Amino acid sequence: MTKIKIKQIGSPIRRTKEQRATLVGLGLNKMHRVSELEDTPEVRGMIKKVAHMVSVEG
Repeated sequence: MTKIKIKQIGSPIRRTKEQRATLVGLGLNKMHRVSELEDTPEVRGMIKKVAHMVSVEG
């Protein structure tokens, strides 16, 4: 499988507990942190939930 890089660009302040937990599940919990994960349907679903707080690179 291919890897994708996910960078957190939005703050989790004033977000729901579910969105905060999703960021932690993606390996992100601080601004501008980058996580490299396998490109799976599960990861894509998590990215879709917090798309307004992350950017995806290749």
